[in-house]
Amino acid sequence: MSDHTEKNVDEVTGVETTGHSWDGIQELNNPMPRWWLWTLYATIVWGIAYTIAFPAWPLISGATTGVLGWSTRANVAQDIKAHDAKNGSLVEQLLTTEMDSLPEDPDLLRYAVARGGAVFKAQCSQCHGSGAAGFKGYPNLLDDDWLWGGSMDGITYTVRHGIRNETDDDARYTAMPAFGELLDKDQIRAAAEYVYSLSNDDAEPELAATGQQLYGEQCAACHGDTGRGDREQGAPNLADAIWLYGGDRETLIQTITYSRFGIMPAWGQRLIEADVRAVSAYVHGLGGGE
Repeated sequence: MSDHTEKNVDEVTGVETTGHSWDGIQELNNPMPRWWLWTLYATIVWGIAYTIAFPAWPLISGATTGVLGWSTRANVAQDIKAHDAKNGSLVEQLLTTEMDSLPEDPDLLRYAVARGGAVFKAQCSQCHGSGAAGFKGYPNLLDDDWLWGGSMDGITYTVRHGIRNETDDDARYTAMPAFGELLDKDQIRAAAEYVYSLSNDDAEPELAATGQQLYGEQCAACHGDTGRGDREQGAPNLADAIWLYGGDRETLIQTITYSRFGIMPAWGQRLIEADVRAVSAYVHGLGGGE
């Protein structure tokens, strides 16, 4: 008896088979093409060389650095440094120029607006929208309706210090009482009807007249006798039909009952001064700045 397993050879080609058969079709045991094998060996060698030369293997708190010390972070940092050096004179001008005087230098203004646009998209668009039109509770920066003023200096101050935050002692700050703790529901409904009447023609005259008296007693000190607001206090204009949370009756009643307390971060604590000034110039140039 032979010690070797008998080989299966295809009668037509004379090539040994693998022993596998599908519907009578034998699988030939042909060797792999040499070009394919050499390509495989080359990729293995390349992979080993790459992992030695470049960052490759993840570790617990980082990755292997590779003998060449190549780093995408270092390349980006180098590009940023080169960009900053190229625009160094413009940055210096931006830091030393009075914001309200910025429009007097067209080249500097163009640079500030271009830089500020990038800052806005990265830091501000999440709340104010990519087009700066805002959302409910987040101001529209295009409509020239500013609580504390829309001058270049005014916008810069707001960006730098923020609004009603607890991290900057110079933040813009104003607080409306929650009148639900001071007035009953009928009084609040009457006051809301008067406020509604300031920018709408379909208000109920008698209810609005009652609300006008309450408005004079409770609201005029901040919003003014005619409801035009007071920028020194950050009190909104109630007569211009521009509303941060909505100007329908139901929303006005809710606002008067519970008050509102929107917060904006102090970007002067998060951005470098050049970016604060640049994004302020960008916002001012959107069309709503004064």
